Amino acid sequence: MDLNAITKFSALHAKPDGLILQYGTAGFRTKANCLDHVMYRMGLLAVLRSKQTKSTIGVMVTASHNPEEDNGVKLIDPLGEMLAPSWEEHATCLANAEEQNVHAVLAEICHREAVNQQQKAMIIIGRDTRPSSEKLSQSVIDGVTALGGQYHDYGLVTTPQLHYLVCCQNTNGQYGKATVEGYYQKLSKAFVDLTKQTFSNGNESRALKIDCASGIGALKLKEMEHYLPRELSLHLFNDGSKGKLNHLCGADFVKSHQKLPLGIEVKPNERCCSFDGDADRIVYYYNDAAGHFHLIDGDKIATLISSFLKELLLEVGENLKIGVVQTAYANGSSTQYLEEIMKVPVHCTKTGVKHLHHKAQEFDIGVYFEANGHGTVLFSKTAETKIRQLAKEEMDEKKRKAAMMLENVIDLINQTVGDAISDMLLVEAILVLKGLSVQQWDGIYTDLPNRQLKVMVADRQVIDTTDAERRAVRPVGLQEAIDDLVKKYRSSRAFVRPSGTEDVVRVYAEADSQENADKLATEVSLAVFQLAGGVGERPKLVF
Repeated sequence: MDLNAITKFSALHAKPDGLILQYGTAGFRTKANCLDHVMYRMGLLAVLRSKQTKSTIGVMVTASHNPEEDNGVKLIDPLGEMLAPSWEEHATCLANAEEQNVHAVLAEICHREAVNQQQKAMIIIGRDTRPSSEKLSQSVIDGVTALGGQYHDYGLVTTPQLHYLVCCQNTNGQYGKATVEGYYQKLSKAFVDLTKQTFSNGNESRALKIDCASGIGALKLKEMEHYLPRELSLHLFNDGSKGKLNHLCGADFVKSHQKLPLGIEVKPNERCCSFDGDADRIVYYYNDAAGHFHLIDGDKIATLISSFLKELLLEVGENLKIGVVQTAYANGSSTQYLEEIMKVPVHCTKTGVKHLHHKAQEFDIGVYFEANGHGTVLFSKTAETKIRQLAKEEMDEKKRKAAMMLENVIDLINQTVGDAISDMLLVEAILVLKGLSVQQWDGIYTDLPNRQLKVMVADRQVIDTTDAERRAVRPVGLQEAIDDLVKKYRSSRAFVRPSGTEDVVRVYAEADSQENADKLATEVSLAVFQLAGGVGERPKLVF
C-alpha cells in the first residue's frame, strides 16, 4: 500500500469538519458539495473489495430519485448485487475517518478481510446526468489510482446498466456481453422473441408515453430505440433537454403525490409510465375518461408479472416454486389477490431492496417489487437450467412454447437489480401477449385507500419493530394503541417504522375509504407523537 500516494491524493479530497455519513441500502447520499472525500475513499475501498473477491467491482455515482443538488455513491459486488453488509460497515468507517486515520482504517480493513495486496484490482465506474457527477467520478478514479487499481469509466449509464456490466465482467460474458450495446442487444432480442408472434399477427402499434425524470433514462432509451420493433412506439417526456432532474416529475414524484408529472400531456386512457433519475424504478399510470388519475405501482407490476409466470409454469407442467416478496408497504389488496386468487405464496420482509432480493433467492422463481416501483425477478440456477433444457428438448409443442417464453423472460429481466427499462419491456410484452389494456390491468384488483405520514421525533431509535416492521415492540404501549385505533375502521391496518436516515417515524395506514385511511394515519401519528417523543407541531388531520 503506497502511503505517499494515498496521503497526496487524500489532501486533494479533504473531509469537511463534523460531517458524519452512513452507508445504507442506497449507499451514501447527501448534498453533492459534501461528497468529494467520500468518492475518493470509495475508490480506495472498491480496490480493496476487488482484491479480496478477485473480481471486478462497480462504483455508481448517483442519488437516484433525490433532488438534482444531491448526489451519492454505491458499490456493486461481483454478481451485480449490492455491497455485502460487512463492507457497508467498512464504507461507513472509512468515509467518516479523520484525514490522519485513513491509512490506519485501510490497514484494518485489509487485516480483517485478509486482503492480498499483491492481487490485481479492476473497477468499473458509471454516473448519472447530475451536473456534479462527472467531477465526483474523477474523485473515485483518484481513489482507485492511489491504490494502484485499474479502472474502466463507462461514463453516463443507468444504475441497472452498471449492475449488468459488473455481472457480465465476472461471469466471463455468460450473463451477457459487457458493453452497453450488449445490454441493448440482450434485452431487445428477448423482447422481440417474446412478442414476435403477437406483433407478426398484425397487432397495431402500441404507444407508450414515458416520463424520464429529466434523467439518464431518456438518453439510454434514445440509444436503444432502434434495437426495438417499430410496433412499440415510445414517446419520451422530461428527457433532460430542459428542467431539473426529478423536479415535479419521475417515479418518486408520481408515486408520492398520486398525480401526473409536469411536462406530459395525457389523453384519457393513454398508457404512461415514469422512471426515476437513474432508471431503476418504474410506475405506470393513466387518466380515465372522467379525468381521474390512476396509479399502477410496484404492487400491480409484481401481480401482473407473477400471474403471467404462474400461467406459463402451469403450461410447462414443471414443479418449480414461485414466490412473491413484498414489504409492509404493499397494498393489502395485492397480497390478498396473489394469495387467494392466484394461489401464489407471498412473503413480507423489512423495507430495503437488499432484504427483498435476499428472500427472493430462496425460490425457484422469486418476484419482488417495492410499492415504489423498484423490483425484478430472480431465477435460480436450477430453474434456469431446467427451463432452457425444456425450451430446447421438450417434445410437446405447447409445453416447449411455454418454456421458450419463460426463457425469453429470463433474458429480458435484469436479475441483478430493479431496472426501469427491463421492467418496462417485460410489462409491455405481457400486456400485448394477454391483450390487456391499461384499464383492464388496473382492474385486476382495487387498491385499498391508504395514507403515508411522518412524525418528527427527538430520537428515532426509541422505535423498535418486529414481524418485518409490521409491529412495534418499543416504546411500550405504542403497538397496543395502534391495535385499538385499527379496530375502529373497516378493512384497516397500520404500522410505524423509524426512518433509516433522519429522526422521523414513518406511518402507514389503510382503510375502506380515503377519509378513514386519512383519519387512521393521523390518529396513529398522534399516538407516535405522544408515546415516542414527538417534536414540533402535533399531528392533525389536514387532508
